[in-house]
Amino acid sequence: MTARDLAGPARNELKTLSKENADNVARHLAMAARLIDDDPALAHEHALAATRRAGRIAVVRETAAITAYAVGDFALALRELRTYRRISGRDDQIALLVDSERGVGRPDRALEVGRGVDRASLPVGARVELAIAMSGARLDLGETERALQELDIPELDPDRAFEWSPALFAARATVLEELGRDEEAAQWYERADVAADALDTASGAADLEVMVVEETGEPDDAPAPAAPAPAATDPEEPAN
Repeated sequence: MTARDLAGPARNELKTLSKENADNVARHLAMAARLIDDDPALAHEHALAATRRAGRIAVVRETAAITAYAVGDFALALRELRTYRRISGRDDQIALLVDSERGVGRPDRALEVGRGVDRASLPVGARVELAIAMSGARLDLGETERALQELDIPELDPDRAFEWSPALFAARATVLEELGRDEEAAQWYERADVAADALDTASGAADLEVMVVEETGEPDDAPAPAAPAPAATDPEEPAN
């Protein structure tokens, strides 16, 4: 593992460090990224090692927050996320912040945090993740109908699949199941599976558009979009 194994934008954030320290921090961050799915505890150790060497770098605190969340240390994840947000000035990890508030048993606070950001300013993926987290907080409070409303967003398009679609479709299915609408829930679970399979098939492609309705054979029962879909110039919108 070398410093070059860390993504370029992350390496750029380390330029204020000495070369030797930057290389060491980069190796720890790269290892954390590599291990996060298979060994989150070890990934977290690498993230903590990076914070001891470069605690004022945004990507370092972000990595510490993500790995803390992965090992279930939600209180630490909250502290690291707040520090990351203060240093970077970015809200791109707002969904993780909301979920961490849920993790420490504060769903009301989670909703307050989520409402405190301008969703229109978020990248599409972050906006979808926030909707899912907000829906989860509503479920924590027993507000099942409102949990479903949190997911009524323009990105809930059953006809196409993007990288966020499987999680969004599955979240909707979960809420429908809680409402006792099992047939509808099964349809959305199937759509989530179809979208995930299509994304796996197209892994590495520059773009993807999947006709989920055609694959599942189910009618479109999605709510009408509350706002226009992202413009074609959005970097996360697929190209033909």
